[in-house]
Amino acid sequence: MISFFANLFGYVLNFLYQFIQNYGIAIILFSIVLKVVMLPISIKQQKTMKKSAKIQGKLREIQDKYKNNPEKLNQETIDLYKREKMSPFSGCLSGIVQIVLLFAVFYLVRSPLTYMVKVDTAVIEQYTNEIKQEEENKNNPYPEIAIIKEKGQIDERVNINMDLLGLDLSSVPSQNLSDWKVYIIPVLYVLTSFVSMRITTGMQAKRKEENGESNEMDAVMQANKSMSYIMPIMSVSIAIIAPLGLALYWLVNNVLMILERLILNKFLKEEEE
Repeated sequence: MISFFANLFGYVLNFLYQFIQNYGIAIILFSIVLKVVMLPISIKQQKTMKKSAKIQGKLREIQDKYKNNPEKLNQETIDLYKREKMSPFSGCLSGIVQIVLLFAVFYLVRSPLTYMVKVDTAVIEQYTNEIKQEEENKNNPYPEIAIIKEKGQIDERVNINMDLLGLDLSSVPSQNLSDWKVYIIPVLYVLTSFVSMRITTGMQAKRKEENGESNEMDAVMQANKSMSYIMPIMSVSIAIIAPLGLALYWLVNNVLMILERLILNKFLKEEEE
């Protein structure tokens, strides 16, 4: 399934690249297109979060009332979700979609010749073997990136313009530790990740306050606070060992997500009022 979506995204990315002739700008435009396509799911998720926050008080009342009667507690909880026209698993779809997107884009950026340019497998294998013999490197995790770097100038079929404002998006930070430029995009990505998580936890705290709920010692709030630090660290760990094209996608996606959350929150609040 991941390969299917990576292949599909490859058509879109290549279509944009044919017009722009710049891999970095194509990724930025691709990120915007993907965010627009995913907008209905984002709106539904935002509405679900707001609605979920509102029924937390009722849910706690049921839990307190029937804490010694698990069967009745379960039934009353199901009835509450039915009355509110909600599903306790409504947030799962968004999570699954995000995971699929994460891996699909990683596949796409890791193997742009396969998924984006659709280069014949025989050509990729031939150049991969040649590079292994030339560099005696049999464990390169990104053989197609190596092909673009080593063979792109002599074979138009495997040539992709990966220069973005002086940054080589085919570079892998862990393989170019002495080049300070490879850290620019990952650092910006981490900063925007912190901003995004802070906005999310801030919105959740505000919803609880509006619903008359205490934020102190709240397990969910504490978990979100911890995640605001853990997630960027985990993600940048991946960005360090992946081509910069992936980090660029994540960076642009973060910026778009911040704008989306702020705009949707304002729009849905006005709609609610």
